[in-house]
Amino acid sequence: MSNKSALVRVDFNVPMDNGASAGSDGYLPASAITDDGRIRAALPTIKKLSDDGFRVVLVAHLGRPKGESSSSLSLKPIADRLSELLGESIAFIPLTQIKASNGSLFSALGNARVGLVENIRFDSRETSKSDEERLDLAKELVRDADMFILDGFGVVHRKQASVTEIASLVPAKAGLLVAKEMSAFDQVLNSPAHPYVVVLGGAKVSDKIQVIRNLLDSADTLLIGGAMAFTFLAAQGLEVGKSLVEHDHLETAKELLALAEQKRVKVFLPSDVVVATAPGAPDGAHHVAVTQIPPQVMGLDIGPATVEVFADQIRNASTVVWNGPMGVFEVPAFAKGTFGVAQAVADCKGFTVIGGGDTAAAVRAAGLDDDRFSHVSTGGGASLELLEGKTLPGLANLKEHLT
Repeated sequence: MSNKSALVRVDFNVPMDNGASAGSDGYLPASAITDDGRIRAALPTIKKLSDDGFRVVLVAHLGRPKGESSSSLSLKPIADRLSELLGESIAFIPLTQIKASNGSLFSALGNARVGLVENIRFDSRETSKSDEERLDLAKELVRDADMFILDGFGVVHRKQASVTEIASLVPAKAGLLVAKEMSAFDQVLNSPAHPYVVVLGGAKVSDKIQVIRNLLDSADTLLIGGAMAFTFLAAQGLEVGKSLVEHDHLETAKELLALAEQKRVKVFLPSDVVVATAPGAPDGAHHVAVTQIPPQVMGLDIGPATVEVFADQIRNASTVVWNGPMGVFEVPAFAKGTFGVAQAVADCKGFTVIGGGDTAAAVRAAGLDDDRFSHVSTGGGASLELLEGKTLPGLANLKEHLT
């Protein structure tokens, strides 16, 4: 077996069914993973390194344990699922191995070619605000590693020991997934084909202000849905019932609409919406024009007329970027808008990018495979910050890509 070794930071922060029955060892089974997309996305880099003769140790996190061990946030079920996907046994490495005086993480591999370390966030130094504490952990992690590969796109916007500090200690490269992510976002940010359509949804305007400002310089059309649309509608003087409105951002919404007009970017807001008294009360769901929203209800999805308008814009686009669902798609009564937009993006012949997080979950809930899109991002927060035009800290020390 080769003596070459690679430490790889991956993003295995996958959704879990925490209501599943744990085994006799207290850990959830691999079947508790409700979406293994992020695990599958890491396979090309893992296989590439393994085929090239590297011993591979993976570092990842799950949830926010805040430095405390918890069986419900253990990576054990993820290790089991990864083993199934790779078709080989892998080593599951306890955190105690990090501090072991008799070796490194790689010495815990045994005869396995690949190992996964227990949830790195069980060690409080991973997310510490102290540069010194993060560096101490990084030095322990990287012992005996010849190379560091950053392949967890979902964490490249975080300043954490296993993301930023390690890259300063040993030769560091972007993994195949991170390289693919960067290529896709470079295209939509710096050389998009036109017409260029940006679709934005989600709950809050405040989460998307800088995205809108940044993309107004390159986009031709902006489609706004989700709960954030109601702040824009309210800014135009419409009564929106109990719909979510960020009242402290009404002026900002007006400014963004004026800026879009100044830059000749077409902005489409919903013309009709699906309303109900609450997300948990779908029985009375019905659609109304945005000019006729009753005071006792709230908007929870875009309506059918809006879906058709949005779909027309998307179908004719050469570039589409979508970040944020159109409604509460987890509830069937409020999912048609999101699923309709997802189908339109899937049918688009242009270059299409799905912005990770809830948006990626939504297209899968719509029954659409990832290969229907040019790129489905694995990082919601990271993709959002890239669309804002930010430089991500995890990428600062990566001078080359894994090839």
